[in-house]
Amino acid sequence: MLAIEGLSVSYGGLAALCDVSISVEEGQFVAIVGPNGAGKTTLFKAISGVVPTQSGLITYEGQNLLAIPPHERVYHGIAHVPEGRQVFAAMTVLENLEMGAYSPRGQAAWRQNIDRIFALFPVLAERRSQLAGTLSGGEQQMVAIGRGIASSPRLLLLDEPSMGLAPAIADQIFDRITALHREDGVTLILVEQRVAEALESCDYGYVLETGRVVLEGTHQTLTADDRVRRAYLGM
Repeated sequence: MLAIEGLSVSYGGLAALCDVSISVEEGQFVAIVGPNGAGKTTLFKAISGVVPTQSGLITYEGQNLLAIPPHERVYHGIAHVPEGRQVFAAMTVLENLEMGAYSPRGQAAWRQNIDRIFALFPVLAERRSQLAGTLSGGEQQMVAIGRGIASSPRLLLLDEPSMGLAPAIADQIFDRITALHREDGVTLILVEQRVAEALESCDYGYVLETGRVVLEGTHQTLTADDRVRRAYLGM
């Protein structure tokens, strides 16, 4: 579904990504893990078109994604749930979710998607008329993920969904993400600093350090790797 080959991105002459290659199959759950500053968020921004690429190729369903304007990528079924939630604070929960459904894909499946969002996150149904800015951090993260689901994505990019959340709330978010993949078959790419949870949930993972892929493999392979165990799992 998605193939990234030799991707490099620089900011002001400093390399954020260097020769990164990643492959994602349809229906797969892929985790991208690594420390702060590794380039994980930059990778997502390159896929979404928010930052220009220096070199390399991104192919999505056989198309050159870099030739598709950023605002049109959602029409092709790509949804990006950004780091830090970024909800529309002065809009209600329902209005935030409606913002995710502005594309033809989202409009066509709005009723089905809103039912699914409320099934995954019942608290959003209860608070549909509440301003998003008055919600807790965990509830705002649910809104952000729900807004992504509302676009009827075929590929959902989730950037640090556990950031700033209490452990119990982060666990709940991970459970819902796993359910979305398992029950709905949505292809997921997850960027996450909670390495243990990310690798446990994924089908395949990549470890990114200083802008380069340093390890890759199935979750069994990565969780058994001594380097991963020492650096990220505290073992």
